[in-house]
Amino acid sequence: MTIHSSHPFPTPDDPVRRLRGRLGGAVSLWTAGSDADSTGPAGLTVTSLLVAGGDPGRVLGLLDPDADLTEMLLETGRGVVQLLSWAHRELADAFAGTTPAPGGPWRLADWVATDHGPRLAQAATWALVSVETDVEVGWSRLVTCTIDDLVVGDDPEPLVHRRGRYSTTDS
Repeated sequence: MTIHSSHPFPTPDDPVRRLRGRLGGAVSLWTAGSDADSTGPAGLTVTSLLVAGGDPGRVLGLLDPDADLTEMLLETGRGVVQLLSWAHRELADAFAGTTPAPGGPWRLADWVATDHGPRLAQAATWALVSVETDVEVGWSRLVTCTIDDLVVGDDPEPLVHRRGRYSTTDS
């Protein structure tokens, strides 16, 4: 990663992007792959997601089509979606590619290996998912995943992103 004095993702006056920023949302980290894969595991911070009830339940995410995570998720057909907490701000930025992470973002936390991909050991809420469909939507890939396993834990300080800033729902 090259460090520049300017913002890494300059945003021209894009009303759609500004609307999305005003909606805000919980910050999740999507991961897929493993050390056994030729490129290793991949991860991406995602706030453009929603959960649909049903049997099975589903997680839908708008993913960057050029991200390593998107390629790995579609290649393996499986991944992990974990919700981040306030303490994971640095990890979120590292996986978003907005801050340097010497040695890579995987060194910033402890991970549990699963057959769906790496799971953040500290994540209280996480889902193992399988890709059901993916389709191009605007400048993103809409990936619909079925939930294979789900743990919903305590969430005292969720990491929320709104209008370019992190907060918790309590602040």
